[in-house]
Amino acid sequence: MKRVLVLGAGGQIGSELTMRLREVYGNSNVIATDLNPDRLTQAIKESGVCLPCDATDGKQIADIVDKYKIDGIFNLVAILSATAEKNPMLGWNIGMGALLNCLEVARQYKAALFTPSSIGAFGPNTPLDNTPQDTIQRPRTIYGVTKVSGELLSDYYFERFGVDTRSVRFPGLISNVCPPGGGTTDYAVDIYYAAIRGERFECPLRKGTLLDMMYMPDAIDAAIHLMEADPTKLIHRNSFNVTAMHFDPEAIYAEIRRHKPDFVMEYRHDPLKQKIADSWPNYMDDSCARAEWGFSPKFDLPKMTVDMLDKLSKRLLK
Repeated sequence: MKRVLVLGAGGQIGSELTMRLREVYGNSNVIATDLNPDRLTQAIKESGVCLPCDATDGKQIADIVDKYKIDGIFNLVAILSATAEKNPMLGWNIGMGALLNCLEVARQYKAALFTPSSIGAFGPNTPLDNTPQDTIQRPRTIYGVTKVSGELLSDYYFERFGVDTRSVRFPGLISNVCPPGGGTTDYAVDIYYAAIRGERFECPLRKGTLLDMMYMPDAIDAAIHLMEADPTKLIHRNSFNVTAMHFDPEAIYAEIRRHKPDFVMEYRHDPLKQKIADSWPNYMDDSCARAEWGFSPKFDLPKMTVDMLDKLSKRLLK
């Protein structure tokens, strides 16, 4: 890729991916868009071109791709899991509408396309431990349904039209830049904010709820490295299992208390989030990603906790 379009650059992934892409390809070669440009960070606004774009309008995407000669698209547009369950039609229309538009534009302009999938693409019938790369996917959330549909549709466009589609199934993502956005795994972001602010934390998931997680720097590297990977080495495309760590609420709580011994967590059960979490893997087998394009995360829970507390302290305790 040489010139890149980011759709949803104001979101959890986009806020960090956009800046990393500008480091890799140059500020002028990465176009940042969002339905609401006011969501974009100051760093994004100051470092390159920023435009409004409604990803459910294919013509808007096509016009930007044509004008800026885009050869790679990162489609980050979606409504997250718990939020989508409260408005399923919105979750479907945003998730699938944006994807189909991106696939058509990528086909027309011969651009590569990255669209993240998720552990939400699995369901209660999927093996929960060491979840295989290729296995049954029968999710019971609208978010998961859109992710499975997106994987299949992206593979179809590759097989039928030769569109260079690539994707990873992200686990829960933990960021020190963008605040949580309604995801089931967002408790693992909220908890750090509470610790820094000296607040009591109410965990929405039960003790022992094991989930895959990844620190955002590893997620950003994974997206870029996959898109730069030699296509002849890719056996899979849509979508690769990737993970870096797995833990339950007690484990992350204990790790934070090593640095903040007065920090207090209690449980306040959220039935919707618990139901979603119970249908997701405890941990995935990401050996295909490691073998086919060299995926190798750098952060585990202790290293991530040190970095999260350091970064959030500098920002929140000014």
